[in-house]
Amino acid sequence: MARHPYRRLRSARFALPEVGISEHGNIRSLHLGSETVQSSMNVDYPAELVLSYSRAMMAWLLFAENVRHITQIGLGGGSFVRWIDAHLPEVAQTAVEINPQVIQIARASFCLDFEGDAFQIIEADGAEYIQILRGNTDVVLVDGFDGVQIIDELVAEPFFHDCRMALSEKGIFAANWWSGDKRYSLFLQRLRTIFDNRVLEVPATTHGNVAVLAFCSEPELNIEKLKKRADKLGKRYGLDFFRMLMDAKGRNLHNQKQFLWRKGQGA
Repeated sequence: MARHPYRRLRSARFALPEVGISEHGNIRSLHLGSETVQSSMNVDYPAELVLSYSRAMMAWLLFAENVRHITQIGLGGGSFVRWIDAHLPEVAQTAVEINPQVIQIARASFCLDFEGDAFQIIEADGAEYIQILRGNTDVVLVDGFDGVQIIDELVAEPFFHDCRMALSEKGIFAANWWSGDKRYSLFLQRLRTIFDNRVLEVPATTHGNVAVLAFCSEPELNIEKLKKRADKLGKRYGLDFFRMLMDAKGRNLHNQKQFLWRKGQGA
């Protein structure tokens, strides 16, 4: 995988939260300046997606075609990275993380010992870094919280625009948002504006997290075909893709046969 040139354009404009670790049994978790769990790992099975939101974030696989490269904004404890490395070893990954302490702890305590040509960690502001990519990444995964709320720059129209420009023709944007945020409907409106209303929500099973997917081009929307794909993916990867699909059906417009794009403001 070619390494993208990157030069930090500006220093961080805010104090980065302190990073902490907690352990309960075989579950090791990463925290950012609060008791809120940002990422968790099963130390006995590091590739497992422990948190429900991290499983929901894999819903992009229901719609993806020919994925060769994934860019992740926000490393956290590396849950997505480990799962993709274990189950999609042919896919190259770049993880962009602004907090050097997160990178240090993720490397030391969260089993990210496979950095190399197929996986690299870049210390950078993700909202800046994404601007250097032009159609040469297939999936952008965004999980950017500061310990209290989502980072404003990562839910702004300029960032969504830059992500769309970074993605390949059939690229997919996937972000972890919290539906309890009073600005949630505004974030959706912005995303729909940039991605021509091609946006679907996949709620996680707990805590109000939602995996929000946006598509550069029209994906498969036929629900029966997606059910068959969910069954195959579930058997291959051990995740409940059928549950994800049904949860998406309950959250998004459809006519029983296929999903429909919601227009206008919010959910």
